[in-house]
Amino acid sequence: MIWNREFESMPREDILQMQIERLQSTLNRAYKNVPYYKKLFDKHDIIPEEVNSFEDLRKIPFTTKATLRENYPYGMFAVPLREVVRIHSSSGTTGKPTVVGYTRNDLKHWSELMARVLAMAGVGKDDTVQIAFDYGLFTGGFGFHYGAELIGASVVPTSLAAPEKQIHIMRDYKTTTLVCSPSFALSIADKLRELAINPNELTLRVGIFGSEPWSEKIRAAIQSAFYIEAYDTYGLSEIMGPGVASECEKKNGLHLFEDHYIPEIINPDTGEVLPMGETGELVLTTITKEAVPMIRYRTGDITSIVDAPCACQRTCVRLSRINNRTDDVIIIHGVKILPAQIGAVLSMVEHTQPHYQLHIQREGGMDALQIHVEIAESVNIDEVKTLMRIQSDIKQRIFAELGIHVDVKLVEPKTLQGKGGKIQRVIDKRSN
Repeated sequence: MIWNREFESMPREDILQMQIERLQSTLNRAYKNVPYYKKLFDKHDIIPEEVNSFEDLRKIPFTTKATLRENYPYGMFAVPLREVVRIHSSSGTTGKPTVVGYTRNDLKHWSELMARVLAMAGVGKDDTVQIAFDYGLFTGGFGFHYGAELIGASVVPTSLAAPEKQIHIMRDYKTTTLVCSPSFALSIADKLRELAINPNELTLRVGIFGSEPWSEKIRAAIQSAFYIEAYDTYGLSEIMGPGVASECEKKNGLHLFEDHYIPEIINPDTGEVLPMGETGELVLTTITKEAVPMIRYRTGDITSIVDAPCACQRTCVRLSRINNRTDDVIIIHGVKILPAQIGAVLSMVEHTQPHYQLHIQREGGMDALQIHVEIAESVNIDEVKTLMRIQSDIKQRIFAELGIHVDVKLVEPKTLQGKGGKIQRVIDKRSN
């Protein structure tokens, strides 16, 4: 189902012309109202009115998360605070939080984008949408809430209620759509099995999951656990929140809403813009955001852009599945490793769950990697021979695929997930 056919199925030439027009407006607003951008543009001789092409856009230096932190809290705002009706921020666990604001018009756009996301998954006014994202400074809960209300669906804002509570509400309120992180969905699925509740007792038919990378194995596990269709969605608070890109019913990449964002793919090491179809770091420029315009923002997410037509009739480009980040790279004995590579190996190992955590530590002056993996609930934690066999299988497969020796620690189910079911994938214990 296409929510806004005018923009989602717009001819490519019209999309590109709209992007340039909206880009110029955004650059002018940023130059006039954001001291950081005025100083940056003047330093690099960037004149907003002379940016007439995407090649001109590439002359502007990147914006990063560090930029936002250096201008904390309101230095990147392009409107006075009296025009900001909503403020969100990151947790700030790795430094100063990144703060973003929304004007009334920004919230209107956000609602529209989230309506598109829901419609892509076949959600409409007759659905009951259970939103199990945090309702707070995190943007996820509110974004989906606005979108669901716009399409006329019933909203059940369960936020981060415990899995058992989620299930009871799901069953009693006749929920048809579940929205949360994939990790939290698996936690709910674990509780469903523990309570011996048959998924047929639920009325769920659709799940929309995001906020963390997840694999096709996890999609299959979620779909099997709930008897639903599971869709991937993508967003980040610095840009808008959820509502940047999402899967349609074809599940062949995530449609990026080009009437609101200009995407680029760069070599994360050199900053060079890569040709269409090549894999690299996603860079986004907002072209409708009023409160906090982001110009060439480095997301840190690794993907590629697909511009081939989609059978769903949407004309906007698609992002390939995002499973890696530039800042997740681990170097062990000179070998560069991405957590997703570890996850891919673990997906082939029986008697394990798709929950793992990478611990890096220094032993005798050398870096060492220990992988914590949750075992399946069917495995008895006291069956030493079985556990040793699983550990050995993991070690051998990782050495065969990645060429490194690792230590493996098997842990009980449900021990790695943190708040909202999310897992801190990499824990670096090395002292600087």
